[in-house]
Amino acid sequence: RYENREDFAVVMQPFFRNTLLPLDSTSRPDLSFFAADCFHFSVRGYAEMAMALWNNMLEPVGEKQTYNNFTLDRSKLKCPNPEKPFLFTRRNSGFGNPDLNLKEKSESSVPYWAVIVAAIAGVLLGSL
Repeated sequence: RYENREDFAVVMQPFFRNTLLPLDSTSRPDLSFFAADCFHFSVRGYAEMAMALWNNMLEPVGEKQTYNNFTLDRSKLKCPNPEKPFLFTRRNSGFGNPDLNLKEKSESSVPYWAVIVAAIAGVLLGSL
C-alpha cells in the first residue's frame, strides 16, 4: 500500500533469514551471544543484530545479505556510499514502477492469527 508514496517506505530487512547459531572454538553454541534464558540475545548478540540491520538498510533491495555471521568484527559495519548516501527502498533500488502490481506477491502465506498465536506462545515460553 505504500508503493506509490515518495515520503514513506516499508522495506523487509532479511539479515536474519539464513542465520545459523553462532559456535565457539569447540563447535558448540556460543552462549555469550545469549541472555541467561538462552532465548533472548545478550548485549553482544544485540550488537551483532544491530550491525546486521544497519548493513541491510544500506544495501539495495534485491542485494541484501540474508545471514549474520556473528564475527564481532566491527570492520564489517558498512558506511553510506558517498554516491548514494541514503537508506535503500524498493523505489530508489530501481523497483519504483508505479504500474507494478505487488498485491499478489505481498500477500503472506502465513495467516495473521498465526503470528498472534506465535507471539503469545513466545511471551509465555519466555516467562517460564
